[in-house]
Amino acid sequence: MKKILFILVIALIGQSVIAQRAALVVQKKKVGFIKPDGSWLVEPTYKYAGSFADGLAPFKENKKWGYLNTKGEVAIKPTYAKAKSFDSGLAIVLLDKKWMYINKKGEEVKMPDSKELYSFENGVAYIKQNDLVGLINPKGEVILEPTYDKIYAFKNDHAKVKKGEFYGLIDNRGKLVLPLEYEGLGIWSEGNLTAKKDGVSGMIIDGKFTRVEGVLKIWDFRDGEELTYANDALKLVGFINRKGEWVIKPKYKKVRGFLNGLAPVMTVDKWGYINEKGDMVIPEKYIDAEIFSKDGLAPVRIDKQWGFIDTSGKLIIEANYDISNREMFGVSLLFKKGNEKGFHEGFARVTRKKKWGFLDTKGNLLNNTWFERAESFTDINK
Repeated sequence: MKKILFILVIALIGQSVIAQRAALVVQKKKVGFIKPDGSWLVEPTYKYAGSFADGLAPFKENKKWGYLNTKGEVAIKPTYAKAKSFDSGLAIVLLDKKWMYINKKGEEVKMPDSKELYSFENGVAYIKQNDLVGLINPKGEVILEPTYDKIYAFKNDHAKVKKGEFYGLIDNRGKLVLPLEYEGLGIWSEGNLTAKKDGVSGMIIDGKFTRVEGVLKIWDFRDGEELTYANDALKLVGFINRKGEWVIKPKYKKVRGFLNGLAPVMTVDKWGYINEKGDMVIPEKYIDAEIFSKDGLAPVRIDKQWGFIDTSGKLIIEANYDISNREMFGVSLLFKKGNEKGFHEGFARVTRKKKWGFLDTKGNLLNNTWFERAESFTDINK
């Protein structure tokens, strides 16, 4: 009996973690946060706010910024002229014309000297000294001395670095994984990434540069997918696998990536979908088309508006909406976002008649409610 209760408790904890998602919305010119079940995490209260990250959301009151917790309570009183999102327990704020790091108690945290302060992302932040960039961790320890002219954003625990005219790759410990000898590098994905060396486009396979015959440019691989797209000298587009082999020869004018075994393609002037063998399984009849989501639906444009089809090409949600992955209003640019076109974990953010809302996979409008503005659902603790 105790074992069963323990399993139930663990399951409930897991569900509560999974359920910790919310979307920023604006209703009657006030910002609030709605949960995926349609209930309010924080009712519309504030004129300005940013989305939750690392368990806190910045908000503005009386011309000063502070932070809310996930219960809608004030965690850090509005004190700052500017405030950025939390990550790894730290955030950057502007107080008395001085930028500084603070912890979740609102206390200043001293960090190594840097010409500029950079927000933490995935447990690391940049430091800049003598025009060179390095890395620190949330404890303030230098894990990479300022070495490079530029360090790009980390993806999958790896980041492209540049020194002089050449690029290399580091991991999140600052270790150099690929030497500074490339004219271009893509995003690390499951051991592969695109590369350019000596004027030749290719891929990194098993840590070595491999030329891909007939390629002008290769786009980055998507995690979990075996194919990415590339074009040839005529700028026609096809697909290659992670071994650098052409799987679908270049013959398309435009394409987008594979997901759920299908990819949008355009041969002349309309979009359709092919499978991983290159067979056209959904005819080219759409004005525009996006990739499928893991929910099994893809946005397609019919005339002037967007609807959603399933993997058989059946129109599941009528074309009555517009979609966008753009930030909704200026204050959002200060904060992290996760807006996607189409469905993500059960919901699609759509707009109609200048109002915004969330559709489920059956086309039902969440709470049957339209908002003045809305951001996508994100994990409030990330």
